Amino acid sequence: NLGLTSAHNQPFLFQVGYVLSDTVRDHKTFIFTSRKNVEDFTGPRERSDLGFITFDITADLENIFDWNVKQLFLYLSAEYSTKNNALNQVVLWDKIVLRGDNPKLLLKDMKTKYFFFDDGNGLKGNRNVTLTLSWNVVPNAGILPLVTGSGHISVPFPDTYEITKSY
Repeated sequence: NLGLTSAHNQPFLFQVGYVLSDTVRDHKTFIFTSRKNVEDFTGPRERSDLGFITFDITADLENIFDWNVKQLFLYLSAEYSTKNNALNQVVLWDKIVLRGDNPKLLLKDMKTKYFFFDDGNGLKGNRNVTLTLSWNVVPNAGILPLVTGSGHISVPFPDTYEITKSY
């Protein structure tokens, strides 16, 4: 009976060993993000700022995919400080990359997917809005690591508001 129990548990222990070995794996890769321009910058009713950014992303995610990576959830975030808030973080864009998809990203002239609002006038004239690409590794089994890419860029915002454009 003990022999059967031990033999029965070996596949489970083998799987646990694989999952544990994957938790210490480094899922980082170098990312290049560039800002094309700050396309529009509007202050609706002088209460909050709204910014639109056009950007490029170049990334080779191939080395992140292994036997235990089902997909990656990529997202581009902006981080900045204002006089009212020491830290502001806003997700501007996201994308899911499945196993089997082309892991080499060459995205040009991308627009923000989500509104870039500040709760005041913290974007106008802000010289240090930092864009960073991060991702969640969605495994077949195991933990869900959050990884921040090694490439980022600082985006200076204009000192004046521009005329609203319709998109």
